[in-house]
Amino acid sequence: MSASDRAQARADAAPFTDEEIDRLVETFYARVRQHHRLGPIFERAIGEDGWPQHLATLKDFWSSVLNTSGRYKGQPMVAHQSVEGITEGLFTPWLGLFHQTCADLFDAPRAAIIGQKAERIAKSLKLGLFFKPDAVA
Repeated sequence: MSASDRAQARADAAPFTDEEIDRLVETFYARVRQHHRLGPIFERAIGEDGWPQHLATLKDFWSSVLNTSGRYKGQPMVAHQSVEGITEGLFTPWLGLFHQTCADLFDAPRAAIIGQKAERIAKSLKLGLFFKPDAVA
């Protein structure tokens, strides 16, 4: 087993702490709120007073995704269906900002783990929100 394989195996086995998840969510969404395209959509959807609860929900979500904690009990697809202004094209800057945040906060193997999960989540959301095989062209 190579050194990079051993590092990846350690990263796969190590759970993310609540503090790491908190830092990820808080840092990423602070950046989202400042983003010229993403910020206004999130502000409309969440409102100024809704951020504390939204961040708590996202911390539970990422704890469930990264550590299989079971803390998140929501339905992401349903939650995103009612977001005004969301488009398929917004997933590109969202993922770019997410990957950059992960790279800033974690070593490469752990950033890659989180990034791969985010990519799968984004793909699932895009398919659920925008794939309309019966739509008239």
